[in-house]
Amino acid sequence: MTKADYIPELSEVRMERRAPEAPYQLENEDHVYVHGCLRQVEAAFGLDAFPGVPFDAISGRALIQRFIVWWRTLEPETPQQAEAHAQLPGAIRLLDTVSAFLEEQAGRG
Repeated sequence: MTKADYIPELSEVRMERRAPEAPYQLENEDHVYVHGCLRQVEAAFGLDAFPGVPFDAISGRALIQRFIVWWRTLEPETPQQAEAHAQLPGAIRLLDTVSAFLEEQAGRG
């Protein structure tokens, strides 16, 4: 179900470093999408990514890092797992886009 060896690519390391330490402040549709992706992967693979931590309290860096690791290490075995796993790249790209926007805004401030 999971790959044993995983070495992050430079682009993945940069995505993690760019992500905020604080929770993401997402637009409603984006919030629903990313939260749904997290819960869908957890349910399909029997995982609990952030036990006891509400979604809105998860740091941006921890969230994108978890999604990247899942994308690279989880190996779907069922249709539900395949569907959940397929959502991860979109969520990762969305979060990285938000991170880049926040980084740009901070540079202008």
